[in-house]
Amino acid sequence: MANKLENYILGNWITGDGDGQALYNAVNGDTVAYASTKGIDFAGILDYGRKVGNPALRKMTFQERGLMLKALAMYLREHLDEFYSISYQTGATKADSWVDIEGGIGNLFANASLRRKFPDTSFCLDGEAHLLGKNGTFMGHHLLIPKEGVAVHINAFNFPVWGMLEKIAVNLLAGVPAIVKPASVTSFLTEAVVKKIAQSKILPDGALQLICGSAGDILDHVNAQDVVTFTGSASTGLMLKSNKRILEESVPFNMEADSLNCMVLGADVTPDMPEWDIFIKEVRKEMTTKCGQKCTAVRRIFVPENKIEDVQIALSKALAQTTIGNPLNEKVRMGALAGMSQKEEVMAQVQKLLAASQIIYGSMESVAGLIDADASKGAFMNPLLLLNEHPFEAIATHEVEAFGPVSTLMPYKTIDDAIALAKLGKGSLCSSIITADNNIATQYVLGAGMYHGRILVLNNDCAKESTGHGSPLPLLVHGGPGRAGGGEEMGGLRGVKHYMQRVAIQGSPSMLTAISQQYQQGAKGNVDGVHPFKKMFEDLKIGDQIVTDRRVITSEDIDKFADLSGDHFYAHMKDTNFEGTMFTHQVAHGYFIMSVAAGLFVDSYEMNPVLLNYGIDELRFTKPVYPGTSVYVRFSCKEKIQQERKDELDIPKGIVKWLVEIFDETDEPLVGIATILTMVKMKG
Repeated sequence: MANKLENYILGNWITGDGDGQALYNAVNGDTVAYASTKGIDFAGILDYGRKVGNPALRKMTFQERGLMLKALAMYLREHLDEFYSISYQTGATKADSWVDIEGGIGNLFANASLRRKFPDTSFCLDGEAHLLGKNGTFMGHHLLIPKEGVAVHINAFNFPVWGMLEKIAVNLLAGVPAIVKPASVTSFLTEAVVKKIAQSKILPDGALQLICGSAGDILDHVNAQDVVTFTGSASTGLMLKSNKRILEESVPFNMEADSLNCMVLGADVTPDMPEWDIFIKEVRKEMTTKCGQKCTAVRRIFVPENKIEDVQIALSKALAQTTIGNPLNEKVRMGALAGMSQKEEVMAQVQKLLAASQIIYGSMESVAGLIDADASKGAFMNPLLLLNEHPFEAIATHEVEAFGPVSTLMPYKTIDDAIALAKLGKGSLCSSIITADNNIATQYVLGAGMYHGRILVLNNDCAKESTGHGSPLPLLVHGGPGRAGGGEEMGGLRGVKHYMQRVAIQGSPSMLTAISQQYQQGAKGNVDGVHPFKKMFEDLKIGDQIVTDRRVITSEDIDKFADLSGDHFYAHMKDTNFEGTMFTHQVAHGYFIMSVAAGLFVDSYEMNPVLLNYGIDELRFTKPVYPGTSVYVRFSCKEKIQQERKDELDIPKGIVKWLVEIFDETDEPLVGIATILTMVKMKG
């Protein structure tokens, strides 16, 4: 008898009561497992995440959380063979499984690398500071703090690994634990991955919980500190989003719904151009990868009306090369849908589409050339290419989605027509336009962009490196407006901020420095008589500061820098006629003033813990410096970020950011301002 899946909750593996729901092998129809959550206390699961997982993650810094994700990704890569062997039972080919499994692990790596964009604290500042008083004693800023709740992820069946890992990577980096509820039909693969995660002990207790089976009444127990995300159909998403508790508590709800994504062939593309072949290959790939069961798969294909026949012939030839059958067979390029129930749903939706279209490739009756499989037992179907010759009148194509290897070909006259047709989808996750014409691409992006979460502009220049129409990327927003759900997942820093509370803070620069642990301009500095460059990383304090001696800038200095650098811009030449210019006479190079600043604040007479200069950020020259001007620098430790060691031989070190404020004898306003970065040695 098949095993009953276990739920990873309250720090233990627990099975639900009763027999539960039977889960089937999509290829041969055998029972794989049973899933049940009957008798489980969902309120207790949420409470455990809030009281155990949340405090543990909140104590960790962004750097620690990022390294945790990296360690988890490396650990999961050691178990790929086990995951692949289970994934085949979902109907996925090796290529499909790669997208799901290694794509999900790739999300962990990508989010781990985001730690470099965050401070070495558990929270962070957001945006720029705002001076609110004339005398510089009152200011405002925005702080992002991890929420005290949990992230509840209700995922779809088509990506049982990627769907989980791409979401938890973001909330874990933000410092919020997760409860994952995968779709039951493929949850046996999710369970296998979570078992490895639990065995690794990499995540703190309560950071991740798993529910296999029904979500029960979990949404009836969420509160304002929780976040709910949903991936699936728009109708189910609407039902969940309307939950009384979610509305009463104003619980953030991020929905990523399946959408009628489209692909456009530019009017400039002809059969003899490389973009033609790129288009045909991209459509075929997006129709057949994961058997078309992707939220980003192409459902609508818009082609110039004078090329519709040529595209139909080319696509039919390409789709005919798609071998279908048991994904364990190396000859197979498209496996099965996730189950018979999904196949029945797809066929029912195709019938609705046929009210406005006709099948021009494929058959609903039988699967041609099925390899190493029984069509009566497995959830197999042909790729189906439909044709809607009147896309502005026959609108079912823009309203009905068959969630399988089904797409509809449609003609358009002008690029404005293509834009209008794209908009009829009422909001999509993604769209692609294949064109070599910059003007066509620009017109389409600006015309259709507000209806899409992502647009791929594909041509021969980027085709080799392009990740494709249907590949959401962790550093870019994944989501879309309208029918697509109105949500945004991932998106680099944007995604992380979704799990944090943005709070405006107001006070003195010194107070905001203490709260934020980043030096704010105008705050009181720590002057202890020891040059900051002589301090080891651990000994440096935020706000450690020196005010340098002064240096008089001479005309000879400016001339020498012009000769040395080769920068003989007219404003730096003393014999220039300055009538009608912004300047009264010869002015110093901005980079010369920055170099002078470095000469004033750098302590260079003996070896010190500063290993090297790492770069300059936000350099601004705010006031001209004329010969005879006296300049000095206020140099303050702004932020510290510890770096991990690459190996045992690597020098222990951290990155220190310094605020450089350059003044002249008037003290106001600044002559220049910058943030410089140095690499500073640690004690050990």
